[in-house]
Amino acid sequence: MKSFYTIGLLIISNVFMTLAWYGHLKFSEWKWTSKLGLFSIIVISWGIAFFEYCFQVPANKIGFAGNGGPFNLWQLKVLQEVITLVVFTGFTIIAFKTETFRTNHLIGFCLLVLAVYFIFKK
Repeated sequence: MKSFYTIGLLIISNVFMTLAWYGHLKFSEWKWTSKLGLFSIIVISWGIAFFEYCFQVPANKIGFAGNGGPFNLWQLKVLQEVITLVVFTGFTIIAFKTETFRTNHLIGFCLLVLAVYFIFKK
């Protein structure tokens, strides 16, 4: 059950992270944000990133084997990276219509899934 909580919290965390890191690239399309300076964009992104941490920290705390969770540190990190790429891919396809998902992206993701396999292998 802790593994489901950990993965769920990591997914939510990564949605906020992706919005904080890349969402501002869409600001120029919105009238109220189009004239914001860099400092304002940083502050907005930082505010969004706060919520990332509100989910990331509990995910790691619940999931870490040292706290009674199911994952060691290596597994937590690789799991987080794969979730990040899945969330990022969804965000990119939905929000940035000019970006395309190509075969080389799929191959790279398959290699990351192999990384997960090897990291979780005993």
